Amino acid sequence: MKTNHSRRNFLRGTGVALALPWMESLSAAASNKPPVRFALVYFSNGVEPIHWWAKGQGAQMELGPALQPMMPFREDMNFLRGLYNQQAFISTSPHLGRMPNMLSAAKVSLDPADIRVGTTFDQVLAREIGSQTAVPSLALGIEPNELRLEDGLSMIYGSCISWASPTKPATKEIYPARTFDQLVGDGSGRQLDKTILDSVLEDSHSLQSKISRGDRVKLDEYLESIRDIEKRIERAGKEERIEGWKPTLAKPNMPRPADTLPQNVPDHMKLMLDLIVLAFQMDKTRIVTLMLNNDLSQMNFRFLEGVKGALHLDLTHNGKAAATEAMYLKTNQFHMEQFAYLAGRLKAIDEGGQSLLDSSMLLGGSNLFDGDTHGADQMPLVLAGKAGGALKTGRNLDYLERGNENRRAASLYLSIMDRMGVKLDRFGDADQRLADL
Repeated sequence: MKTNHSRRNFLRGTGVALALPWMESLSAAASNKPPVRFALVYFSNGVEPIHWWAKGQGAQMELGPALQPMMPFREDMNFLRGLYNQQAFISTSPHLGRMPNMLSAAKVSLDPADIRVGTTFDQVLAREIGSQTAVPSLALGIEPNELRLEDGLSMIYGSCISWASPTKPATKEIYPARTFDQLVGDGSGRQLDKTILDSVLEDSHSLQSKISRGDRVKLDEYLESIRDIEKRIERAGKEERIEGWKPTLAKPNMPRPADTLPQNVPDHMKLMLDLIVLAFQMDKTRIVTLMLNNDLSQMNFRFLEGVKGALHLDLTHNGKAAATEAMYLKTNQFHMEQFAYLAGRLKAIDEGGQSLLDSSMLLGGSNLFDGDTHGADQMPLVLAGKAGGALKTGRNLDYLERGNENRRAASLYLSIMDRMGVKLDRFGDADQRLADL
């Protein structure tokens, strides 16, 4: 595995891990380019296939009814048709065997005593490049983790899209306030200021009486280096120059959300999307997953006009009933509205000649295609953003017609990781990149 070296350095004291800004003396050269960010916006239970399609290219691209919210961003996105996960396709569990492995392409254990999937590629990124930011990655959601059983399997499978290891999901945060606190500070919710640097000094001084004379010399050298770092931080602050590229936002530009969980679904989703924008704009993290709903979701969409008291699961498993098909379309459009909102927010932020969207990759979609039939022969996916110029957009890429040789979702993930600076020979069930991406 090859990875880019971290441009961040760390100063650690008792109870403190301080990620320092890039400094000239600690790196070969500064980069004037913004970093590449990645976010997944996931919705559950698939789509109505007749509404999910794209024709043409660029500004002339036509989009199906479910994708209408993305019309303003046709030239900023790629429509990806036909990608799939082999292990999901062959699983005998129509939901829980096809959802938690969306980002890993790994086999899902159907043994109730052995919860096991595979490490997802967002967490591979977090492990390899997460040290470059205060928060290695964010796993966000709207609905809480469910502990009940479904068909004898744990609904933890249906509650988590991001897995830190094959047996451990990444901790999913559904409270906007706690997410905000994690971003504003050093990644643990602690306010990051000079007092933390002072605490490192204090902790170091307390060791003086406990160590040998030889170790005191080493400690004095360490303290001197801390003082030198402090001087450089102060000088760089006065010059307003710490890196070649600087985040466009130094402090939050939104108020801290209330401690309570939002009871209005659209407001909750919007808050979480705004927090993704904040995280990217402040460069607090570069890797995020957001679950708009859990698999087998019980979310009620009565807040949408024309959708009357129907649960998401019922709308998506409608047996093609005309009475509910129109409401199913409204839920698909609503999910894409959230994705479009994120794309629009990022596109409006200039990072010195290019937008934050241009510096990002946003993947939107679901693990199933036809939600009614639990179809896993392909996944509905849209990829927005230019990855800092490494990704061409405005294209309709059809991999279904190519056969099964190069339409594995894991090939897409290898390609995304490449553009984030993490190069693997193989991931999941793929050892080649996605052609023409």
